[in-house]
Amino acid sequence: MNLDYNEGLGLFSEITNMIKDEVTGKQEAVVCSPFIHLHSLVQMAKGYTKISVGAQNAHQAESGAYTGEVSAKMIHSVGAAYVILGHSERRQYFHETNELLAKKTDTALKHDLKPIFCIGETLQEREANKHFDIIKSQLAEGVFHLDATQFGKLVIAYEPVWAIGTGVTASSEQAQEIHAFIRKEIAAKYNQQVADDTTILYGGSCNPKNAPELFAQADIDGGLIGGASLKSRDFVDILKVFN
Repeated sequence: MNLDYNEGLGLFSEITNMIKDEVTGKQEAVVCSPFIHLHSLVQMAKGYTKISVGAQNAHQAESGAYTGEVSAKMIHSVGAAYVILGHSERRQYFHETNELLAKKTDTALKHDLKPIFCIGETLQEREANKHFDIIKSQLAEGVFHLDATQFGKLVIAYEPVWAIGTGVTASSEQAQEIHAFIRKEIAAKYNQQVADDTTILYGGSCNPKNAPELFAQADIDGGLIGGASLKSRDFVDILKVFN
């Protein structure tokens, strides 16, 4: 929840111009903005093959008496392609459960949105050595009801909650260990091909300095960038790691 309408458009304009001039690989940037920016960003992104637009949340119901909420159909209707579901802040502050997020995932897929499905453990859960159990249950209860074709439309984002906005980053070894575990769980549920084809992002105080080491890990396919995405230079420099 940052930047008013004009500030958001200004940031996006800077990002699109930098990407056009500086990004040379096959990487894709997905900018997930507040709802008020979505329609304008989709229009601004036309012609940029490396940039897609998404929302930060969607309601689980198709429509109805849910004043203040935004549906997947509404989001898709303005041309957005992605939606973040289950971000750690939504799990923490709005008490979103795995069961609720399973419903949100179904509704998003029904309306041709690609969910960026977030999972991750808190500091207490990691210190209690429960992090693998937490990740396993978030996957099993949140998205493993999908068939392989549906699951193939998802992006998974691992957020160590203890490393978000804290300046503390999971070491590249810690991050890789969890990413490998996630891929192994996907392979066990579906098959190795589905697991290999799944994009798994790391989200937790990722910045231009630590991105090269994180993204060099075998099972880390990209980043879910929070604070650094509010600075166009930092965001594009993280993206350029894949040049």
